[in-house]
Parts: sequence; C-alpha cells; structure tokens
Amino acid sequence: MANTKSARKMVRKIARRTDVNTARRSRMRTYIRRVEEAIETGDRSAAQDALKSAQPEIMRAASKGVIHKNTSARKISRLSRRIRAMS
Repeated sequence: MANTKSARKMVRKIARRTDVNTARRSRMRTYIRRVEEAIETGDRSAAQDALKSAQPEIMRAASKGVIHKNTSARKISRLSRRIRAMS
C-alpha cells in the first residue's frame, strides 16, 4: 500500500487514467469490429463507411497513448487492404 500522501494521490490518478484508457480502447475495438462485420457481410460501401468512421477513433487512441502509433497505422492499413481485396 502507498505510504506517502503523494503516492496515495498517484494511486487515485492512475485509477482514473486506467478507466479512461479502458473506455478509449473499448470504443476503438467497437469501431474495428463494425468494420470487420461489414467486411464479413461483403458490403464494400458499408465497409468503407465503417472504416471512415473507425479511422479517427484508432488515430485518437494512438495520439492519447492508449496504443502505439505504429499499431494504429498497422490496424488501419490491414483493414483498408481487406476492403480493397473485396472487389
């Protein structure tokens, strides 16, 4: 357990940040899942629309430090490549 006053405060701050980061990661995964579901149905226009809405969420997660920026680039690249391959 934290002993000093500053350490106790840091525990509280870390708990808050963890909740925020968890929500951001969950939101990003939801958008990615929507893209993958659109790809599974075979509807290319729906998949492109889903990717267009998912892309800012993925980039926002990277800019906030929830995921690494290369990870976000890789996720967007792989999703867009799967959509291109649908034709």
